[in-house]
Amino acid sequence: MEKHFEGEVMGRSATLFTAAFDQSAGVGTYVAMESFEGSLQGREGSFNFVHSATTSGSDRTAEFFTIVPSSGTGELAGISGAGGMAVDADGTHRIWFDYQLG
Repeated sequence: MEKHFEGEVMGRSATLFTAAFDQSAGVGTYVAMESFEGSLQGREGSFNFVHSATTSGSDRTAEFFTIVPSSGTGELAGISGAGGMAVDADGTHRIWFDYQLG
């Protein structure tokens, strides 16, 4: 899967995504590993991050989101931290990073 980002996070990511999901009940868990390339608040480079969550239909629980240590390149070299994701009612995904450059 390929994702495109706009806003303070601009670029694209190649995503490996897997899920155990019951579509009829809307219940399941996913895990995703993403390789991002672009800019984060104007800093150019790339890094990897991983995230997962569980849903029982209308919620997100057991969320996990972390930047892979030592994966940053360019102006994002040394990036570390976490982040999160919210899904709007229309299906739009919003992502944010709480990061440090070190």
